[in-house]
Amino acid sequence: MSRGAENSRKGKSAGRPSGNKPKGSYAKPKKKAFDAPKKATPKKNDDGSMRLNKYIANAGICSRREADMYISVGNVTVNGKVINEMGYRVKLEDDVRFDGRRINPEPKAYVLLNKPKGFATTTSNEKGNTVMDLVAGATKSRIKPIGRLGRNATGLLLFTNDDELVQRFTKSKKGVDKLYHIELSNNLKAADMDRISEGIKINGKSVEIEEIKYVEGAPKKEIGLRIKHTGNSVIRTIFEHLNYEVVRVDCVTIAGLTKKDLPRGNWRHLTKQEVINLKNG
Repeated sequence: MSRGAENSRKGKSAGRPSGNKPKGSYAKPKKKAFDAPKKATPKKNDDGSMRLNKYIANAGICSRREADMYISVGNVTVNGKVINEMGYRVKLEDDVRFDGRRINPEPKAYVLLNKPKGFATTTSNEKGNTVMDLVAGATKSRIKPIGRLGRNATGLLLFTNDDELVQRFTKSKKGVDKLYHIELSNNLKAADMDRISEGIKINGKSVEIEEIKYVEGAPKKEIGLRIKHTGNSVIRTIFEHLNYEVVRVDCVTIAGLTKKDLPRGNWRHLTKQEVINLKNG
């Protein structure tokens, strides 16, 4: 018998087995493994809300179970109202407070931007180019600018979602030092510099200045101003009150933070030590 015929017979035999199979000639089919029922994936709410107990747990206060207990006894408020309802849903923008202190379920983020001209300091999408466009890729946390710089002002601007730090910058009597490089339309008179230095009153309100001096090696229309206010509108108000037009404003330092190694239009995250310094300074 030829090898080809032998292979043909083997193939035929393999393809058409007889009805009487010798015992043990074929492997028994394996039993199908038991598939555990899959857990249902929780559906995400289209409105971006989450359960209040999860919000509290994500803020690092306690576990969800413990949060339910605190909610039931009235330790938690949402937008100024005590909430006792289990399963109550909140949004990230809601004012949620635990024992009177506002909490945030997102990781704390601290971003320093060297702002260029042409960007408005706002979170609104209706103002054209904004500083939020410049820091869009910095973090997934919902950061906001502390204070403001005018659209044509430049320099340092700090962003965070840390409400305690925002309070320190904006409402604390101690305040935070900011140094501005200001260019005026005309040379600043020495007498006017003295008036500003002594603390000027505008519309019945005193505006305290930490330090004011001429910029070394520059015309006397360029001024260095150290102040603890959080916006450059007060700067314009000071000089316009004395009949000077503000041509340029550049924020040079914020509480020891500088523009070193931070080109215009770029941002960076603060180091842990810088955050500590800001909170304790």
